[in-house]
Amino acid sequence: MSYQVFARKYRPRTFADVLGQEHVVRTLRNAIAQSRLAHAYLFVGPRGTGKTSTARIFAKALCAKGGPSIDFDPDDELSIEIAEGRCMDVLEIDGASNNGVEQVRELRDNVKFAPTRCPFKIYYIDEVHMLTAGAFNALLKTLEEPPPHVKFIFATTEANKILPTIISRCQRFDLRRIPNAIIAKHLLHIADLEGVQLDEKAAFAIGKGAEGGMRDAQSMLDQLVAFCGVHITEQDVLDIFGFTAGETVAQLARCILEGDTVNALRAVHDQSEAGKDLSRLLGDLIQHFRTLLVQQADPEAASEDLSPELIEEIAVQAQMGSTEQLLRVVDGLADVDARMRWASNKRLHFELGVIAAVQSLNEVSISDVIEALDGGSLPPSTPRVAPAPRPAPAPRPQPAPRPVENTVREERPFVPAPAPTPPPASTPPPASTPPPPRPVVAKAEPPPPAPEPAPVESLDDIDLWPRFVSLVQERRPLVLSWVQAGTMLGIQRNVIKVGFPTSEGFARDSLMRPAQLSYIESLISELTGKAMKFEFVLDASLKAPEFSEMGLGLLDEPPPPPAPKKPAEPEKPKVEAKKEEPKPAAPAEPEKPQVDESFYQDPLILKAMEKFKARLVTA
Repeated sequence: MSYQVFARKYRPRTFADVLGQEHVVRTLRNAIAQSRLAHAYLFVGPRGTGKTSTARIFAKALCAKGGPSIDFDPDDELSIEIAEGRCMDVLEIDGASNNGVEQVRELRDNVKFAPTRCPFKIYYIDEVHMLTAGAFNALLKTLEEPPPHVKFIFATTEANKILPTIISRCQRFDLRRIPNAIIAKHLLHIADLEGVQLDEKAAFAIGKGAEGGMRDAQSMLDQLVAFCGVHITEQDVLDIFGFTAGETVAQLARCILEGDTVNALRAVHDQSEAGKDLSRLLGDLIQHFRTLLVQQADPEAASEDLSPELIEEIAVQAQMGSTEQLLRVVDGLADVDARMRWASNKRLHFELGVIAAVQSLNEVSISDVIEALDGGSLPPSTPRVAPAPRPAPAPRPQPAPRPVENTVREERPFVPAPAPTPPPASTPPPASTPPPPRPVVAKAEPPPPAPEPAPVESLDDIDLWPRFVSLVQERRPLVLSWVQAGTMLGIQRNVIKVGFPTSEGFARDSLMRPAQLSYIESLISELTGKAMKFEFVLDASLKAPEFSEMGLGLLDEPPPPPAPKKPAEPEKPKVEAKKEEPKPAAPAEPEKPQVDESFYQDPLILKAMEKFKARLVTA
């Protein structure tokens, strides 16, 4: 007897022999047992998953003696004829070579004849999607209302090419890819029957290369026996078919997950130098990350296609990245796979894809930011305002304002603000003589620092604003004066609310410029360790800081000077204002008696003089 290949020798003969298609087998067995037989069936599935074998077994069950019967004898003469394609009542037609209208018309004419030996006349059309549109249309009427003794069984790998009018007239069965573990187990069984020593790792490697097709796996085993003899190892499988070991793919994936770009590229280099198919290696890598995603969702389903050695490694790697990170890696590698199909330098694209995969794992997604904000909004700030350090602010309002001024002056060195907008037209003369208003403001300035700590006490983080001001002074001193003009009012989630006196609108507007705002927000985010935003508002309850232009009397604001002058001016201005309007020097005369010698010793004035190397000149 001539040699018979494994794919034919070990083809399923009964329903019990069909592996990995339990949903199809169960439905067909129940249909036969309950006499609920349809007139047309459509088997859809990848190559080598058992479409033709299942159709022949179903035909044997329908045509069995005393049938239809589930428990038929596969060694019966009629069953053997059906299995070998010699039965006159079971006609197997190749749809690829008999796809014309004439062949279908001939089939339609023969349908009316009764079967000779079997209860039914069965037409099995393989690769039915190859029929032309005219052939399908010629078959429609017969397929919808065939004679009671006729059954149609169609098989295809591309159901999308079949007319919907045909599919709607059939009962459709989708055959799945057979799991790797089932293929490996069946190959070990065949090897045992053939007296071949097949390593378990080799069986899993064959099953992985077969991609869910039992026929492909049996053909590969047949080829390995011819090459290796009676002993087959995993390395033999890898060498003959150019596959990559599952451990190698897992190691490459681990390098990517750990951010080890050097070793990941070295692994790609080694596989390329060994002559491995990089396209297949990339496909294996994508499949590996897909397995990690399945492991996160359903560990039992993920272990179906894995060898025992890889199950533990997959469980570990599935915890090394989040679902979003793994999805980003899979998407990136899929794009590389699409480019590699038409690229001449596949290795270059593979290496770029590996580098991009490592970088994608380090990216921060929107969900990560939201999670960080939700999880870090209250805990980081609340402990800092614990009840323990809270008693300190209580004595603050009681002591003199001088200590507060000293601390503020040490943390906030005097830096002049950028030139503000011109003063109002109503007071042009005082703008040219800035020295006179200084003594007036100097007396009124000491009290404001006292209420300044009040808003600070209600803040979420007492130390945050001073540390931020110090960081601004170190990184960008040019905007320090604008920042010092503000007072932190509070923190809500990731937004810091900063208030400015109404006189410091220029500082507020300057900080709200996109470039400045972006920079200072990056500084506060660096300081807090999370993404933060600023909200700048004008607050009338806040007083101008002592280092500002208004605080030093460099700007002529009408409200402060008139307060002490109003009682002394009523007598002269009423008469002189009408006669001599251009007397701007008049306000300078009442200032002399108001000068206090302590003004010249004020620490802030001294520091300003030292800063700008200036000297005071009396009028």
